[in-house]
Amino acid sequence: MIKKSISDLLKEHPFFASLPANYIEFIAGCGRNAVYEAGAYLGREGDPADVFFIIRSGLIGIESYAPDEGPITVQTMTAGNVVGWSWIVPPYRWQFDARALETTRVVALDGKCLRAKCEEEPLMGYQLMKAFAAEITGRFRANRLQLLDLYGRAQK
Repeated sequence: MIKKSISDLLKEHPFFASLPANYIEFIAGCGRNAVYEAGAYLGREGDPADVFFIIRSGLIGIESYAPDEGPITVQTMTAGNVVGWSWIVPPYRWQFDARALETTRVVALDGKCLRAKCEEEPLMGYQLMKAFAAEITGRFRANRLQLLDLYGRAQK
């Protein structure tokens, strides 16, 4: 089995497809491989958001806590997705819980390290922001469709 570098893993991930190879090499210095077993939390709402995750395999539930119902999964993320953009928006706190629903392999990218690299290389930071803006827009679109479906079914 060939062991891949963090840079290789990022180059293969769709999120980084629009970034030049030299930026990916620079970003890779902030990354590490990690494995989360089913039930493990990658981030908890309100906790410091100092990392984001590039999902290589597995399944992550994005959850919100409802007082009368407990945790509610609002979205599930699979290989090819990114989890956690709170590292880039002050005050750098998780807005939802992120929990592994099965054994999940990720590249964990250190947000503090990456913020410093974005300050050092503003053009790279801009390119990364554009990638995150596209990701966030896609998530909002998916949530909107999910809500439309939910409310449409409730009125029938």
